[in-house]
Amino acid sequence: MIDLTYYLLATLAVLVSILLWLTNLLTLPGNWGIPIVALGLAWGFPIDAATDGPGIGWDSVGVLFGLALLGEVLEFVAGAAGAAKQGASRRAIALSLVGSFVVSLVGAVLLGGLIPIVGALLGAVLGGGAGAWCGAYLGEMWKGRSAPERMAAGRGAVIGRVLGTVSKLLVGAVMIGVISAAAFI
Repeated sequence: MIDLTYYLLATLAVLVSILLWLTNLLTLPGNWGIPIVALGLAWGFPIDAATDGPGIGWDSVGVLFGLALLGEVLEFVAGAAGAAKQGASRRAIALSLVGSFVVSLVGAVLLGGLIPIVGALLGAVLGGGAGAWCGAYLGEMWKGRSAPERMAAGRGAVIGRVLGTVSKLLVGAVMIGVISAAAFI
């Protein structure tokens, strides 16, 4: 009976991890939820070598926390580096990060209301890029920079945002593989 309970909860944990992974598109820290789910599974069903029963190890939980941290670092560095490479100021970089978060959520809500599920994802991605561009553009305008410099900073912010999100999604996909392997192999 405990095996059936474990496998049902492990399947649920993997499905919840996939949903958490998708929240990265909304610029939410979904990757951090994956090790928390694994932590709950490891606490409830620790590996017991004596019984050779199913379970998840604490080493897997540690790897998942490390991967979540890596994903955040990659996303932040890529987002900031994209604008900085175009000569953006720190103000423009900060505003591009804030704009990306806010407009991503607004885009998800607006398009999600029009087209369920797909609209929310599309709105989040497009909104995140638009918010990054607007934030960088406004930050450079605030600094008194010329229109071509503002455009370049905005373009760099969008490229950095996209690369950061892709990096974080790739790390999250690896995390789903790790929790799946830890739970079922």
